[in-house]
Amino acid sequence: MKLEKDLVREILLAVEASDQTPNSWIDLTIENHGDDEIAYHVMLLHEAGLIVAQDLCSMSDFDWRPKRLTMRGHEFLDTIRDGEVWRRTKAGAEKAGVAGLAVLLELGKAYGKQVLKERLGIDLP
Repeated sequence: MKLEKDLVREILLAVEASDQTPNSWIDLTIENHGDDEIAYHVMLLHEAGLIVAQDLCSMSDFDWRPKRLTMRGHEFLDTIRDGEVWRRTKAGAEKAGVAGLAVLLELGKAYGKQVLKERLGIDLP
């Protein structure tokens, strides 16, 4: 299954917006994405350390459910929440021909700093 960058962002935003307690599963429904595709991306986000999720797979179903964002997930989401930063992050990944979450994290940080410099006129380390 292919990594869908926009779905990654949508899942992070949905988990953040959830009013579930951190020990409850969050049932996600995201328009134009099937349950297996969402579960796959939840699994990847869990493996990347951006969310805490639980493997609820059975013999017949593939099912991963998010519980909460990690601190790293909050930081990444805060970086890519801005539409301009997200647009640049995706464009940079496509231009470089890469789509991994680790690369998206680094590009998001770099473009976030660049946008802040443009808007505020300050350099961040």
